Amino acid sequence: MSDPKKPNGDADEANRMKELLQQLAMQRLGSSQQEEKKVAEHKFWKTQPVPQYDETVTIEGAIQTDKPTQEVRQAPYPLPGSFEWVLVDLEDSEQLREVYTLLSLNYVEDDDATFRFDYIPEFISWALKPPGWKKAWHLGVRATTNNKLVAFISGIPADLKIRSSVRHLVEINFLCIHKKLRSKRLAPLLIKEITRRVHLEGIFQATYTAGVVLPKPIATCRYRHRSLNPKKLVDIGFSALPNGMTMDRLGRRY
Repeated sequence: MSDPKKPNGDADEANRMKELLQQLAMQRLGSSQQEEKKVAEHKFWKTQPVPQYDETVTIEGAIQTDKPTQEVRQAPYPLPGSFEWVLVDLEDSEQLREVYTLLSLNYVEDDDATFRFDYIPEFISWALKPPGWKKAWHLGVRATTNNKLVAFISGIPADLKIRSSVRHLVEINFLCIHKKLRSKRLAPLLIKEITRRVHLEGIFQATYTAGVVLPKPIATCRYRHRSLNPKKLVDIGFSALPNGMTMDRLGRRY
């Protein structure tokens, strides 16, 4: 006679299998929903000459061939009312300070908006004025009501080596829009307008990096941080003291 208190091994195994199958189904559903959301969020990039998520690239080379500059759109793309395009003169200390202020308050930050990149003006000037730099690629948007700089995007000349091939192109960076204007869809306009201005210079290829996945990465990079002053970082809330770790031990670790 079987013991009624003894669990049924076959039934337990079946229940565990059922739970695993349910979890797997939920994971697949979640992945599918994430993929659908990802595609929906990238409507703009589906219109651009970039590889798409479901595209398999088998031939290396330009996605779009170069064309005569006279075939490039000559007029700037229209902006919403009360905004205007401007070229930012980074050799003017006041305009450089405006770019710094915009980036320091609105550029890349953590999910809690607690920490943000704080590139000093001297670094911004150095990064955006390499040999061959062009003022035409330091593009800003001002509010016509108060002349405040509310958006910025930049390009600098670069040479990208892919295996044995070297391509002269631009590196796009520092795309930044004031937080209060994120719903104005200015980012696609900034990208299209800087692209147009680069095309006018006879360059038709570009490279860029992002902290999020955009269609479709050609390379990924993992980078690590090393704490130089762990006590200060713990004091200001940037880092947490690990369980079982003393501050002295944490300091010695680094």
